[in-house]
Amino acid sequence: MKNLRMIGACGEDLAFTYLESLGYHILEKNFRCKIGEIDLIAQHNESIVFIEVKYRRTLSYGYPCEAVHRTKQKTISKVALYYLKKYNLFDSSCRFDVVEIIQNKDETQIHLIQNAFMV
Repeated sequence: MKNLRMIGACGEDLAFTYLESLGYHILEKNFRCKIGEIDLIAQHNESIVFIEVKYRRTLSYGYPCEAVHRTKQKTISKVALYYLKKYNLFDSSCRFDVVEIIQNKDETQIHLIQNAFMV
């Protein structure tokens, strides 16, 4: 399990750097509450963006974004609602993005999927 956390942290660090290069301002990393966790929360233009990061070394189990299934989306949306309540940001525009990272020994591919899902 420790190894999986290290891999996840590596993916989140890659996503953090990538998103900052695109003009995202990262507000939170690994935001946790009793409901669950959101990998990254950022401000991009006028929107609060809740970001799930998925990392794979191989496509044997499908594309990383395919792991953000309906159950995961519901959890992310509930944590996002908690965050909006906590910081009184109900008037803010928000969206849900996914960063998928595919990294093998030869290359690293990073894809940003804006508005990856709606709630």
